[in-house]
Amino acid sequence: MTTPKPGSILLGTTQPAVLRDWYRKALAPEHTGEGPIDLGGFLLVIDQRDDVGSKTNEPGRVILNFHVDNFDEVEEQLQAAGVDWIAPAEDRPSGRFATFADPDGNYLQIIQFAERVSPASTHT
Repeated sequence: MTTPKPGSILLGTTQPAVLRDWYRKALAPEHTGEGPIDLGGFLLVIDQRDDVGSKTNEPGRVILNFHVDNFDEVEEQLQAAGVDWIAPAEDRPSGRFATFADPDGNYLQIIQFAERVSPASTHT
């Protein structure tokens, strides 16, 4: 049996230009063009939608996690981009975590797992 590998996520929004600019500034400053934003081999597709509100109602339902090797460097990049921090950096037994939100209120996290912990064996 084959296990499919996730390749992209679609974010439906009422403000695609704002969301695209925010994601570029915060997470992919080298990205240019109007197509999907490459987030380290995982594609982010931002689409104008009429069936969603301007803000998410349950931002904690789905959280997009970014596994990083240098937490401080990525945290500094996000600070410079002016992200809205939901939960500041916190050390946990499995690693270091911080949660922030995009302009639509969707939650995202940066995670630097402890060396002794495998991301496959950890639930956040």
